[in-house]
Amino acid sequence: MPESALRVTNARQHNLKGITVELPHRRLVVITGPSGSGKSSLAFDTIYAEGQRRYIESLSSYAKQFLERMPKPAVDRIEGIAPAVAIEQHNPTVSSRSTVGTATEVYDYLRLLWARVGSQQCRHCGGPVARDTPTTAAAAVAARGGPVQVAFPLPPSARLSHQAITENLRALGFLRVRVDGTPWHLDDLPPGADWGDSTELLVIVDRLVAVPGQETRIAEALALAMAEGEGIAVALLDPERLRFTAHPACSRCDTPAAPISPALFSFNNPRGACGGCNGFGAVLEYDESLVVPDPGRSLIGGAIDPWTKPRYETRRRLLYDVARKLGADPTVPWRQLKSTVRRELLWGKIGRFQGVFPFLKALEEKRYKQYIRVFLRQYQLAKTCPACQGQRLNGDALAVTVAGRTIAQAAALALADLQLWLRGLGLSDHARAVARDILTELGGRVEFLVDVGLGYLALDRQTRTLSGGEAQRIALANALGARLVDSLYVLDEPSIGLHPRDTDRLLGLLCRLRDAGNTVIVVEHDLAAIERADYMLELGPGSGEKGGRVVHAGPLPGAGETLTGQYLTGAKRIGVPSARRPAGPRWLTVRGARHHNLQQVDVTIPLGTLTCVTGVSGSGKSTLVHDVLYRQLEARLHGSPSIKAHLGETVGDIASMTGHEWIQDVILIDQSPIGRSPRSNPITYVKAFDEIRELFAEQPMARSRRYTPATFSFNTGGGRCEQCEGAGQVQVEMVFLADVFVPCDSCGGTRFRREVLDVRIRGQSIHDVLQWTVDDAIGRFRHQPRLGAALWQLQQVGLGYLRLGQPATTLSGGEAQRLKIARELIQAGKRDSRKLYLLDEPTTGLHLDDVRQLIAVLDRLVDAGHTVLVIEHHLDVIKRADWIVDMGPEAGDGGGRVVAQGPPEAIAAVAASHTGRFLAPLLAGAKP
Repeated sequence: MPESALRVTNARQHNLKGITVELPHRRLVVITGPSGSGKSSLAFDTIYAEGQRRYIESLSSYAKQFLERMPKPAVDRIEGIAPAVAIEQHNPTVSSRSTVGTATEVYDYLRLLWARVGSQQCRHCGGPVARDTPTTAAAAVAARGGPVQVAFPLPPSARLSHQAITENLRALGFLRVRVDGTPWHLDDLPPGADWGDSTELLVIVDRLVAVPGQETRIAEALALAMAEGEGIAVALLDPERLRFTAHPACSRCDTPAAPISPALFSFNNPRGACGGCNGFGAVLEYDESLVVPDPGRSLIGGAIDPWTKPRYETRRRLLYDVARKLGADPTVPWRQLKSTVRRELLWGKIGRFQGVFPFLKALEEKRYKQYIRVFLRQYQLAKTCPACQGQRLNGDALAVTVAGRTIAQAAALALADLQLWLRGLGLSDHARAVARDILTELGGRVEFLVDVGLGYLALDRQTRTLSGGEAQRIALANALGARLVDSLYVLDEPSIGLHPRDTDRLLGLLCRLRDAGNTVIVVEHDLAAIERADYMLELGPGSGEKGGRVVHAGPLPGAGETLTGQYLTGAKRIGVPSARRPAGPRWLTVRGARHHNLQQVDVTIPLGTLTCVTGVSGSGKSTLVHDVLYRQLEARLHGSPSIKAHLGETVGDIASMTGHEWIQDVILIDQSPIGRSPRSNPITYVKAFDEIRELFAEQPMARSRRYTPATFSFNTGGGRCEQCEGAGQVQVEMVFLADVFVPCDSCGGTRFRREVLDVRIRGQSIHDVLQWTVDDAIGRFRHQPRLGAALWQLQQVGLGYLRLGQPATTLSGGEAQRLKIARELIQAGKRDSRKLYLLDEPTTGLHLDDVRQLIAVLDRLVDAGHTVLVIEHHLDVIKRADWIVDMGPEAGDGGGRVVAQGPPEAIAAVAASHTGRFLAPLLAGAKP
């Protein structure tokens, strides 16, 4: 084996067929192949997992105890592996304290910048805040001239009895004092003198005449005075005095100011956090729209939602009685009650009756109970903190500026705008010298973030609101900023969510990681990314059990005969349709859409077509489709949108909408998980497991034991293993690492009790059946038409390689989305309706050959009379669309407008369209 290679011997993880591969070090290596061919099993579950295990082995003995709980990769040997860093399509952040700025450490460097060169203003009068040094104070005293006494006020901490004061001063070598304006010498004190109650006690440090040449002696005296006087020194120039302080204070009104340090600008630190919201930028308040979600309901009909719960029967009766006493009819809709009555029922107190808002506030005393916290949170809305106006910081932090901006204002800038601001930052020569290293590091990190296509994000954006692709690109930018060498980076499809315009910059960054001396392994399907690789490893030839083998390993030129190679050479391609579906005569029209960065957008979508919404990342695509179209259609078709208002979800505003009367339903098919438990799996999600359970219940042994279909369910008691509750796995907390699932010791991962596994169909138990792939099950259940039809739809969306019982926790976002498409296809044959399907990047995780299959599935939905609207960057899907709505032209504030809308040929002719520029060569049959 060459010294500069990573060698994996006999890898058998999941569907890998005992493969042995050798990957060159310090190269950009791309692992590709059909979906489900074993790419992630090799890259993440084998190579990265082993790298993580070896890292833990290098830690303390305390950390090593977790190795026994971690599943070991199924591989004989891995040689030449470096410390591994995984950058996956996953956003693990749930805290609202984490922002883009804190996650990228850019905000940490901003805090350093503000602490070092920030200009502080007084919170009360706006005057400049200054702090004195012995040198500046000595210059001020010398400028006055004449006799001067340098003194310090005895600090309150030193105020003891008269005797203690005099003894301490003698011990320190101070013999002269000035008590309430009267000078004294400690050797000449009259009997009975008592300074314990004096108003001002100044201790004289030095007496001298301020003349040229005495600056050094004056500075030394003032330094001693500040040291002994807890930062305060006084120069007595009778009849006036000069007061100096080492603490920051206003130069106009002498109001004390907070000392500047990086901690002052942290909203996660008590020194900098706003006291009103504790640094969250928002406060939770009970909101009438959540307490009374439907004003059309009556009191008896449940208008006041908190009291509709079963446990509050007594309060409901009291509510009806009080309403009648107030002259209101409990059967009348809430909105028709007098305002005075509504106010009393919400806020009042009449006898034993307490309004619903005081009732909720009183319940807060029991917030230590989880169910009380969950109950109260339903009626609280996060509103901008009135104290800090959402800026998270207190007044002291917001009183410091750099080039006229507070740190909160800088954090609110989009990263691309922040980059320009930093480049043009006007600082004095001294300030620039102080901040030189900070600005270098800060500029570099911001540049990395812009280069990975995140220039539209602001630093104050909450990390938990980012997509998986955005979170991955932030991790990539952090990796570049860390400047590691001789490390192994493993990335999962970093091009996801990127417009073709931004892909080249991303690939350039991956090459920079490689050029820094690192090995970069990328699981990728994008042809542009594959073409930039130094080495290509293709797994296949098919998916699932038909994959897991090495099809090609080496430079790209030798891959011409493989599936990926055929697409690279052009031997295979997804063609442009010979004819597009006509647009109209029925249209869904939205006018005046306003939300986030959308700027009075007008959109027309032809019904009965495949429509693509395109544009660069951050141009407003998801806002238009998710927050405007989907929510507005929900409100019109279902009566109300399915938003979680208490979590801040809102409906985008529009001026008008027409054409929705031609739609019976709207379905959003996104990439959210189908379940968060190992009990959730593909066969239960498409509702085909019921028929399998019925088949087992019909077997002679099952009937003799009086087993029912419920016995063969792992979601209910009876036949399942009760130790793992049918999950087949138990969750193990890893403390400082991500939690892991390990097989259940009781059932060995089979999910069921042993006696239930005795029941077999053709020699296969219920556990064995759940291990079949969809492709296998179709052949074995060919005599079960309903079950076979459901499985066929799974196969048609490219999921034939999935095991029937594969835990939902192991599915990617793209796989989860295609499962939802399959379920819709299954249900589409059972209903006669016209639906609008909204999909967000359904090509995620798909090989080009699978994209071809997906396009056929979307065409089937359209041909069945439905409308399909897709957010997409994949040019092969875009060129197959009947209609395109191109958003942009740029991201953030530079986007939010419709650049062009029409068939692909019309978009390609628009010079201002980035999508059109990349689309035009494809429509002409050339390579973009």
